[in-house]
Amino acid sequence: MKSKLKPIVPLLTGPPGVGKSTIIRQVAGRLGGRAGGFFTREVRVDGQRAGFEVVTLGGQTAVLATRNPAPAFAREAALAHEQIIIVDEIGPMELFSARFYELVLQMLDRDVAVTGTIVQRPHPLAGRVKAHPRVRLWPVTLENRDGLGEELWAALAAGAESGGGAGV
Repeated sequence: MKSKLKPIVPLLTGPPGVGKSTIIRQVAGRLGGRAGGFFTREVRVDGQRAGFEVVTLGGQTAVLATRNPAPAFAREAALAHEQIIIVDEIGPMELFSARFYELVLQMLDRDVAVTGTIVQRPHPLAGRVKAHPRVRLWPVTLENRDGLGEELWAALAAGAESGGGAGV
């Protein structure tokens, strides 16, 4: 029987380069077809950050920019999936897009498991996401990062199997 409680949302946070995205990608790989959602990755031109692109777990890509917010396929990949939604990353560049921010809030309000990464430093919109009643921040450090992927995978797998209310 499915729990009436909405599952909590573990969001990995920590300094740049500590391994948050690596952990999320490992967990997504283990979840396989039980996960939907997207990653964002840097686009560099001549060694300089030129923006980000959105990559769905199914491999579709599109540019994420302030004039061209998260494309429809990324939104559908995340919201249409009824098991576990992965969002990497909720950061300052992504939050320039009002549509991206609204998408994140919609995911948080659904009765599905969500996980991802979020910027550690203060940011007004990221702060609102962090304050959402479902969100639990999971700090990533050099000391805990090697075991954190297994903990996150186990928590998400247990929550999905039980209807989402327990374990996560």
